[in-house]
Amino acid sequence: MSTIHSLAFVDPRAELGRDVEIGPFAHVGADVVLGDRCVLHARATVLGPSSFGAGNVFFPGCVLGAAPQDLKFKGGPTRLDVGERNIFRELVTVHRGTEVDRHSAGVTKIGNRNLFMVAAHIAHDSIIDNHIIIANSVQMAGHVHIQDYVNVGGASGMHHFVTVGRNAFVGGMTRVTHDVPPYMKVQGYDGQVRGINAEGMRRWKIPAESIAAVKGAFRLLYARRGGQAPGRTTEALREIESNGLCNDEHVAYLVAFLKRKLEVGVYGRVREHDRTDTANDRKGFYQSEPKEPSG
Repeated sequence: MSTIHSLAFVDPRAELGRDVEIGPFAHVGADVVLGDRCVLHARATVLGPSSFGAGNVFFPGCVLGAAPQDLKFKGGPTRLDVGERNIFRELVTVHRGTEVDRHSAGVTKIGNRNLFMVAAHIAHDSIIDNHIIIANSVQMAGHVHIQDYVNVGGASGMHHFVTVGRNAFVGGMTRVTHDVPPYMKVQGYDGQVRGINAEGMRRWKIPAESIAAVKGAFRLLYARRGGQAPGRTTEALREIESNGLCNDEHVAYLVAFLKRKLEVGVYGRVREHDRTDTANDRKGFYQSEPKEPSG
């Protein structure tokens, strides 16, 4: 049986599952679907069109499903779709998609069992997979993709269209402007690879032999003696493919990720390759004549 506080607002066009708890001054908008056992604490807000699977928890002051902060947005019925057992702490914001992302098809997507800490922001058309920890005040621009098992440190900022590969670790206050390779640790203003995320890999039960193989690939890809010499990454990838390291599934995934970044990435971001927006999509904002104040 659901429990709805007398001071909460639930739009009649919302759909609630079983055993939902809604606290005082919480707001559930039209075209929202809340799954079983979702909990909205005081002053949490969910807006539609959006859907939330079972067992999600929304802490005070979070707002999910609002329209995107994007000049390309034309007011269409875009969506936010969220899986199960996610935790959205205080002041977290997640926005719906826009009409111009061919991958998202107008949907911001969040998977299962993720933790979003205080004041994190997930912008329009982003894809957040599963088992991810996003620390306090992480700011994600639109069209970002975070793959499974990633940990992002507090106050990090992510450029639009960035992809963070699975099992990666992004250190606190890191500026992420290009795709982050899977299994790697990146940190700092330049977002450079600092090592492999061995502890994170162990926590997710990746075998010791695979961790050793990824370490071997790391040494070839990011050896200090190589610096940032042009073509060194391509040369290292060829060596990894020829010396048997790619027989490990995790090394093979790392190599495929980096090759795609080199072959089709734009500004170091693979998702930039498929962006469909143009200057005309923003024309309405920049060329509109200001209206005279009334009265």
